Formats: sequence, C-alpha cells, structure tokens
Amino acid sequence: MIATIWRFRVQPGKLDAFERAYGPQGDWARLFARAEGFIATELLKLRGEPATYLTIDRWQSEAAFVSAKAALADDYAALDRCCEAYTSEESWLGLHDIVH
Repeated sequence: MIATIWRFRVQPGKLDAFERAYGPQGDWARLFARAEGFIATELLKLRGEPATYLTIDRWQSEAAFVSAKAALADDYAALDRCCEAYTSEESWLGLHDIVH
C-alpha cells in the first residue's frame, strides 16, 4: 500500500468548507472512491496551527494511484478549481510506502 500526503493552509472563514471537501467522506474521497484501488482518506489538523491540515490518501498500489489520476483527470481538475478558494497554500509532500 501507498499513501499520498498533502499539506494545506486554509483561508480564514473557509475551515468548515475545507473540512467538508477534504474530509474522509468529502468531495475528494468520493471522487477517489470511483477509482479501483482507493482505500481511504484521512484529514489531520495540526495542533497549535488551526488553519494547517494534512490529507493522507491511501491506495492499494502506486499503479492504482497512477491509473486513478489518469482516469479521473478531468473531474480532478474541476474539483481542484472549485476548492482553490479554500486554501492559501497547498504542498504535495509526496508518495509514501505504508510499512506494516
């Protein structure tokens, strides 16, 4: 299994909308759930920094993740444009192997 991790700084007044879109049952998780190999999304809020979050998307394999990115490219881009208003900063922290 692998995980992709993103860090976000959320705009003032946009926390609720951000959490709805990026949470485990949110817009992004529902999009990814359409792809084979998606497992789950986690949303973490950094302690001491209420506007800083991490998302962790778990996939069965890197191949499943790559395939999903290609298959969902148009819908991904559209959702990304909609969600841009929620954040002031977005950083991809990479693809990580899950160690059992």
